[in-house]
Amino acid sequence: MRRASSRIVFLVLALLALPASANGPATAPCSKPVYLTFDTGHMGVADRIAEVLQRQQVRVTFFAADERTQVGDGSLGTHWAAWWRARAAEGHAFASHTLDHSYWRADLPQADGSVKFRVRASAGPQLGQDQVWTAAQYCAALDAASARLQQHTGQAPLPLFRAPGGKTSPALLVAARQCGYRHVGWAPAGFLGDELPSDKYPNDMLLKRALRDIRPGDVLVAHLGIWSRQDPWAPAVLEPLIAGLKQQGFCFRTLREHPDYRGWIAQREARGK
Repeated sequence: MRRASSRIVFLVLALLALPASANGPATAPCSKPVYLTFDTGHMGVADRIAEVLQRQQVRVTFFAADERTQVGDGSLGTHWAAWWRARAAEGHAFASHTLDHSYWRADLPQADGSVKFRVRASAGPQLGQDQVWTAAQYCAALDAASARLQQHTGQAPLPLFRAPGGKTSPALLVAARQCGYRHVGWAPAGFLGDELPSDKYPNDMLLKRALRDIRPGDVLVAHLGIWSRQDPWAPAVLEPLIAGLKQQGFCFRTLREHPDYRGWIAQREARGK
């Protein structure tokens, strides 16, 4: 009996000494990381995406704007506050996508040497309207989404952003960096295709392509619901994609651990952003 008890104690201590799950907040070394990210959308598949991520114990980075949703108010509104709070408790990371999902459309050089930007919002009170923003106004749009995320999650978002559509210019990137944000795009193979029409790009095609082409270090992008896609990408592709990549030896990390951004994040957080 004493010998059996000793074996049990030994096993418990051994398990406690093991490194945390490769997909958990405290991560073990991994030679084939990928960085799965989600931009906001109509949120109709948000709960099912969250279920898959929790079941697979995968942590991701969410880029959030206050977009129109199928249920409730905007994706950063009060209806979705509990959803964001739950994702924070699970260990996910968050970053700005501009409050009104405002697309950069053109640089407008000024006589004084500064640059303004023509943008068009796809959400919010200026929906569909072209606006001319200063660098300070663009930064305010980034800050507004970050502030809403912090309000909902109780944690400071990463000092990163994703421009809607990934559309930027060198001048825009400089302006954003000066107010504390680095831009994050995605790898060519990381475009997971959920924005494409499902009649031409069915889910099985997108899954096979992703499993074939994704490489270590890739940033992957999908959305929390796309209005135009008839056959939703998630969760149909999401779980087999995660499982298939794991079988190939990949592990999932948030952008906090990405080698291109972790130094910037640490520096900005040390300075209080």
